[in-house]
Amino acid sequence: MEIKKLISQTDYLLPEKLEGLHAQSSGWLNTLAFWKDETRFFAKLLRTRNPGDSDKNTLIPVLENLEHLHQMLFDYLSEEILAHERLLSRIEMGETGIADAEYRDTHRKLGTRMLEFENDFRKLKKTVFEHARHW
Repeated sequence: MEIKKLISQTDYLLPEKLEGLHAQSSGWLNTLAFWKDETRFFAKLLRTRNPGDSDKNTLIPVLENLEHLHQMLFDYLSEEILAHERLLSRIEMGETGIADAEYRDTHRKLGTRMLEFENDFRKLKKTVFEHARHW
């Protein structure tokens, strides 16, 4: 008997039901919407603060990073998840030529990207909080 070692929280011994994967995708969309709102709040907070000359050198890259996150990652990742959900709908409707394994593989990759993005977003928040702490 072969023993599988779990490497991360996205690895499972048994395949998860499609309903569970759908719930996870919905959760990702809610999380992205929340992060998008947080990003707008942070950008507004940082813009309303009149930084001194010493702060400008570090504050401007943070603002640019916030804008980059807002435009590229949130919207792009949300659209990928929505496309992923549309594929699930086609699978559940019994459309031929669509593999369940393909959906699961894409889901695993999206989960990995969400974890990576969460780590990056936490670093950004830490930077924003550092600036706010010194005001």
